Amino acid sequence: MEREAFVRRISAGHREYSYYDIQILAEKGLADISRLPFSIRILVENLLRKLDGYVVREEDLLHIAKWAGKYGSSVEIPYHPARVLMQDFTGVPAVVDLAAMRDAVKKLGGDPRKINPLIPVELVTDHSVQVDYFGTDDAIRKNVALEYERNKERYELLKWAQKSFDNFKVVPPNSGICHQVNLEYLGRVIITSEQDGQLFAWPDSLVGTDSHTTMINGLGVMGWGVGGIEAEAVMLGQPYFMSIPEVVGVKMTGKLRPGVTATDLVLRVTQKLREKQVVEKFVEFYGPGMKELSATDRATIANMSPEYGATMGYFPVDEKTVEYLKLTNRAEQAEIVENCAKAMGLFYTGTEEPEYSDIVEMDLSGIQPAIAGPSRPQDHIVLNETENSFDALMGCEHERDADIGDISTFLDESGSRTGREEYCEPGERRRFHIRINDKDVSIGDGSIVIAAITSCTNTSNPFVLMGAGLLAKNAVKKGLKVPPHVKTSLVPGSRVVMDYLEDAGLIPWLEALGFHLAGFGCTTCIGNSGPLHPEIEKIIKEKDLTVTSVLSGNRNFEARIHQMIKGNYLASPMLVVAFALAGRIDINLVKKPLGLNPNGEPVYLEDIWPENEEIEAMVQKHVKTEYYRDEYAKIFDGDTFWKNLEVTESTTFAWNPSSTYIKHPPYFENFKAEPEQIADISDARPLLLMGDSVTTDHISPAGAIPAEYPAGQYLREKGTEVKDFNSYGSRRGNHEVMMRGTFGNIRIKNQLVSPKEGSFTRKFPENGEMYIYDAAMKYKSGNTPLIVLGGKEYGTGSSRDWAAKGTILLGVKAVIAESFERIHRSNLVGMGVLPLIFKKGENRQSLGLDGSEIYSISGIADMKPGKAMPVKAVKPDGTAADFEAICRLNTDVEAEYVANGGILPYVLRQLMKD
Repeated sequence: MEREAFVRRISAGHREYSYYDIQILAEKGLADISRLPFSIRILVENLLRKLDGYVVREEDLLHIAKWAGKYGSSVEIPYHPARVLMQDFTGVPAVVDLAAMRDAVKKLGGDPRKINPLIPVELVTDHSVQVDYFGTDDAIRKNVALEYERNKERYELLKWAQKSFDNFKVVPPNSGICHQVNLEYLGRVIITSEQDGQLFAWPDSLVGTDSHTTMINGLGVMGWGVGGIEAEAVMLGQPYFMSIPEVVGVKMTGKLRPGVTATDLVLRVTQKLREKQVVEKFVEFYGPGMKELSATDRATIANMSPEYGATMGYFPVDEKTVEYLKLTNRAEQAEIVENCAKAMGLFYTGTEEPEYSDIVEMDLSGIQPAIAGPSRPQDHIVLNETENSFDALMGCEHERDADIGDISTFLDESGSRTGREEYCEPGERRRFHIRINDKDVSIGDGSIVIAAITSCTNTSNPFVLMGAGLLAKNAVKKGLKVPPHVKTSLVPGSRVVMDYLEDAGLIPWLEALGFHLAGFGCTTCIGNSGPLHPEIEKIIKEKDLTVTSVLSGNRNFEARIHQMIKGNYLASPMLVVAFALAGRIDINLVKKPLGLNPNGEPVYLEDIWPENEEIEAMVQKHVKTEYYRDEYAKIFDGDTFWKNLEVTESTTFAWNPSSTYIKHPPYFENFKAEPEQIADISDARPLLLMGDSVTTDHISPAGAIPAEYPAGQYLREKGTEVKDFNSYGSRRGNHEVMMRGTFGNIRIKNQLVSPKEGSFTRKFPENGEMYIYDAAMKYKSGNTPLIVLGGKEYGTGSSRDWAAKGTILLGVKAVIAESFERIHRSNLVGMGVLPLIFKKGENRQSLGLDGSEIYSISGIADMKPGKAMPVKAVKPDGTAADFEAICRLNTDVEAEYVANGGILPYVLRQLMKD
């Protein structure tokens, strides 16, 4: 089969383009393309275009073209993403790895320039700004200045990479969030480029070093999050080996009712698909209800694919995609996309009925206003159940309210209020009085201490941003104010947001409630919420208060938003403002007033909620193409701080031995051209015993570094003052900090020390309690290998490669769990850690394992995907538990990665052979 036989031509935008036509496979009788989900069609085109008989073989192409829907065993294919998207928290360690690889090649006598991206890499610096200042006009200026003060070394590294690597672009700080910038500017949908003298067009595709890379699925672009180490391999020209996925079709019908937002929809989607168990599967949305959703509504739903567990949440290209490209100053590209997508069979008209592995039906008219919390995105709470939900969290129950649909349903047919309750202070809650800025403030269980309009998930959607501004306007006109104990912030994912909010005249109303611009970046959504007022932190500690946050983000894991906040709730920007006004989460906003106006009269949510028509009119009038044109014309320029960073272009990086931010990593120490024979794991000790839903935030926290923890001790020993610790996320270029911070979340629950929380374990055989890092180093000094025992959904959450890097650096050779989340499992493999799962129906409890045992795992030299690996666990009394764990590798290539000690040593050895 010759790929040239599949080339056809099409005219678009006054030019002719060649493309690989997958329909010819059907014409030749090789496969029925019309039955394939759109996401699978993109994979077919990818393998057809890359067909070379070596890396991509004819059988690989036919495997995907004859997609079977369901697979009893893994069938792998080599997929070549067109580009890589990065953010700075994951991008900095990736650049450190690339710099170290150049050093390794040079040491072995090779050309270090071999280590260079072969496809476009775009890094958006969005993860470092924190909300240290808020509530004032100069908050953003102060936050950005502090950001550069803290991160100067990291930013110098990124600027060096931009100068020293080909195909490597950096969007400087204070510009936006990577996924929103990708949506509004970087996303091509169809890529055009000259090859062999012809101008070719093919579908845009990418992998990203952030789990929410899936946001671009809302525009019909294939992309998902991977670990930084996998992304490094892809940018160095390696294919991304993947198992052919099942595709769950979500058929949407109906239409969202007034008062219901895309945020409400995605929270319900997250709950429903988590129940469906779509981990490691594609999800593809279709149906008449999907056609009713705007491109930005779709992007919100696609963004949270990791939260519902899917590899992707894909929306095929259609007329809404084309409209959005035109709105965002990509009119010429829109024409190319429309013509090429139709020719390629990738344009969804609404009449197609692809075959899916399974189908979930969702009636959009049944979606209700909602939030999610207190600690998982799938914990969906209908708005009128918020009070009861918090009562359950606090250990008390009330009768459930009757279901109430959209915001307007409090009115009876005559228009009078029904089912409303009078204003009342919190009832049987603990309340304490403190002084904040010379004001008496009442705070207690259920109090909201952070309210943040933040995150690309929602700030990419003009409808909910305009809605929040209009709600704020109405609230101020009603005389409502935000209580002093609520830390408010507005941090959009692009500068365009402030342009249209200013044009609409809504910024002053938001600022009147304290929602001043505090930056352009991820901030609160990733835990960069900054400090609370000292008096608030003091009372939380003294009284062990259960205070809360509310944010328009995508994740709310325990201790993620702020280490002192126990309950975190996801909500639309409109509801963020509403809850900020109420000042508490334990309130039924459907029935109870938000507060009292200056005349003592109650004000209800319905009184300030804007009509859909009003919001739509504002969006149509004030969201202008010129804003996208002007802001993105200068996206790579950077501010004065960035321009003043002076770096020198060089082939290899000049490491600063005194730096506590950037250190040469140990991965290539004693590197050899040939790998050593991999051995069985013998006489290993469990470092941790974990329960279900352990997140990568638990394994590798991104937030504050406690001074008393090993990472804090290290920094103090290096002369760093506590005020200059910055965050774990900002220190990811220094393995010494990060390995000490592995399993360093202050809320992690290691059942070896239960009920104690925090980064502690028991060291055997002494049975002594100590920090996890200290125990790991003692085991290492005795040449004792380590394992981790986990439950279901081990490694859920962010695509945090340091959760795997730290694991291997602590000496962990294998993780045995009931199930893994997709990205973390891949990251473990990428670092040479063997992922194993208990057999169905078994777990550590059923096997009687308590962590005091000595473990041996055999058969590793002959490991294969799905192989049953014998495990022996010998207890202190000499009795043994023998069982089998399933090798959780997906492909034979992954077995090669583990045998080589990880993906980067494997890639480096391949490059050295060329």
